[in-house]
Amino acid sequence: MTEDQNINLVFAIGAMVLVASALFSRRIGLGEIVRSVLSWIAIFAIFIVMFSYQHEIVGVWNKVTGELTGANDQQVVGGTLKIRQSPDGHYWADAEVNGTPVRFLIDSGATTTAINLKTAQAANVDINEGGFPTYLNTANGTVEAQRGTIQSLRVGPMMALELPVVVAEAFGDSNVLGMNFLSEMKSWRVEQGEMILEPPVANN
Repeated sequence: MTEDQNINLVFAIGAMVLVASALFSRRIGLGEIVRSVLSWIAIFAIFIVMFSYQHEIVGVWNKVTGELTGANDQQVVGGTLKIRQSPDGHYWADAEVNGTPVRFLIDSGATTTAINLKTAQAANVDINEGGFPTYLNTANGTVEAQRGTIQSLRVGPMMALELPVVVAEAFGDSNVLGMNFLSEMKSWRVEQGEMILEPPVANN
């Protein structure tokens, strides 16, 4: 047993002795004493288990509440960002575009990061409206889009500056984080239902 476990055991035994002494001093029946002692033993056993495994219990609780509420899909561990797979099978990242909160679908099949026009306007993204449009092949057909630049895109501990994007009203409510962001990472991978992003060495 560890030193902490020994301390817990001594504390529990001492507490039970005090409880037993108090019960005997009241001169109550043996049956009631036994029931009371067993109840206190159970209480102290639960207390010891909770105290000894408090970190594990907190971890399990956070995981369960995260699953139920949909929160904590995204966690920073050290300098690494971990994103759990959502029930729809995709990976979603909560980001900041020029300081404005934006939720992105991470798509390694997309060459360039894409945002819808409403998001671009709300985040003051620099759109090259006078330039020639670009045409993208999407699941809904060919979409006409404008090129633009995000001055700062933060995802967890990662920051991308002057990131090229394409902007289109036809994207609806969708925003896609593409390979031009992922390729700036030191590494990115998927392991056991989690996408793991490691920032560039300069950002550590």
